[in-house]
Amino acid sequence: MFYRLFKNTFFILALAMLSCQAQTKKQNKTKSLTQKTHEIIVGANQTSAYLPLLKEKNVGIVGNQTSVIFKGNGNYTYLVDSLLAEKIQVKKVFSPEHGFRGKADAGEKVVDGIDQKTGLPIVSLYGNNKKPSDKQLKGLDFVIFDIQDVGVRFYTYISTLHYVMEACAENNIPLLVLDRPNPNGHYIDGPILEKEMQSFVGMHPVPIVHGMTIGEYAQMINGEKWLKNKVSCDLMVIKMKHYNHQKNYSLPIKPSPNLPNDQAINLYPSLCFFEGTNVNAGRGTDKQFQVFGSPDLPNSVFDYNYIPQSNEGAKYPKNEGKTCYGMDLSSVEKLSAINLDWLIKAYKNTKNKDDFFNNFFKKLAGTATLQQQIEAGMSKKEIKATWKKGLENYETIRKKYLLY
Repeated sequence: MFYRLFKNTFFILALAMLSCQAQTKKQNKTKSLTQKTHEIIVGANQTSAYLPLLKEKNVGIVGNQTSVIFKGNGNYTYLVDSLLAEKIQVKKVFSPEHGFRGKADAGEKVVDGIDQKTGLPIVSLYGNNKKPSDKQLKGLDFVIFDIQDVGVRFYTYISTLHYVMEACAENNIPLLVLDRPNPNGHYIDGPILEKEMQSFVGMHPVPIVHGMTIGEYAQMINGEKWLKNKVSCDLMVIKMKHYNHQKNYSLPIKPSPNLPNDQAINLYPSLCFFEGTNVNAGRGTDKQFQVFGSPDLPNSVFDYNYIPQSNEGAKYPKNEGKTCYGMDLSSVEKLSAINLDWLIKAYKNTKNKDDFFNNFFKKLAGTATLQQQIEAGMSKKEIKATWKKGLENYETIRKKYLLY
């Protein structure tokens, strides 16, 4: 009797356990499918949306090492190679700052050349030739723009976008933008660029962190008539799927040599100010845009130190070979606003304030006011209060062009 009862109880428990395991497996499978369903699908991956447009057309591509089609499990193919495999007549490649393979230093001259793998001519859009000429566009029926941006005004890919749109408009060539996520798209912040400060590191009246994808930004350039003579580009944007501006996105390919990881990309809007000072922002180290330091900062205040050395992406880093005192920010929490504390602290403690800022700072800031405010001893809160009205006006404009 006891044995029969034990046997039946054991049988019921076994069935229950099997049922729970099956249910858990089903739930995990459902969860896995849901996660897969909601993965971001970039514009380049949606080939069915744009390949028919390119058939029997002569195509030019504006791209770099981030211009890829993802295949899953960390694998991808370069857009150029994929299009050629589909018998699309790609005739020319245009490359931005850092070059087609993304190896050149910031500001380094990038020359024209030939892509060794495909034999295609590469036209540099950095240096003296920032805008494709009529001659360089001659014979093209379509231009594709596919570059991973980081959502910051002084990151020059959006300036390249401007000039490509302008050239396409002037030559009646349609432009196709394959959209990609903005890893800093979850906020907007910074002073609005003033017209007097326009340069290749800031061409439009937008804040430092503009909160738009490259496709949205292209629409804004068109819609706000920012192109020369107010021309309008024949623009088409291939939207992403399952993307929104608050969604985290880890870039699988570094967008430029000195933005090696998510932390550097997130800190870039705050630490790039140091490019306009005598402070090194991590170039010449393996923590680019995650540390800052200078020989002019006292070790009594800044206990972290490092020595910048020549490396890939920084052949001649600022303060090369000198011990720099500063801060290691590689473990700080993700920012959702520009941090001015580090810049203000460095200025207050530098040994020679007259040598702290250089002429590039005003171009990066987009205004002369920020330097004046820091020199006058204004607090972060006081400085940011002066940005409020400009950001509110910009937000109204931005809303018109959001796709997500």
